Amino acid sequence: MATEEALPPENPEDTAVQELKKRIADAFEIFDHEANQTVDVREVGTIIRSLGCCPTEGELHDILKEMEEEEPLPYVTFDAFLGVAMKILQEKRYKPALEDQLLKAFQVLDIENNGYLTKEEIEKYMVEEGEPFSTEELEEMLSAAIDPEKGTVIYKEYVPLLVVDDAV
Repeated sequence: MATEEALPPENPEDTAVQELKKRIADAFEIFDHEANQTVDVREVGTIIRSLGCCPTEGELHDILKEMEEEEPLPYVTFDAFLGVAMKILQEKRYKPALEDQLLKAFQVLDIENNGYLTKEEIEKYMVEEGEPFSTEELEEMLSAAIDPEKGTVIYKEYVPLLVVDDAV
């Protein structure tokens, strides 16, 4: 009768690292259109954000610098991306705002305390203040945020849609 060697129990930390690597690889693969382990440098922000991180454009620029080889290239390799993305996710950098923070931000903008902002107000704030949205980003946001019947953003209903599930 052959005795089976007992395998050591799996280290939960190793399992968590492997799961994190798989999440990163899956996100990267979506944008690796040539299936050659590279993505266009312009896609990195989208990939990082799909992993639940919310860096500003300035922070994204710093992330790209971390990924660069000797010279800036129009693409990023998976190996370069994986190392930086692992560090970002393990350090829990660029965490999204909490629901109550987002609600307070909308309330600050709602000077008349109406419980909503008009499309015009949103456009003004998103294009002229802070880190401006591009036209495409603004249109995408408005398509999800505007109440079609009232033409306003009822922010108490919209904010929960913006919150990122921390379990992701």
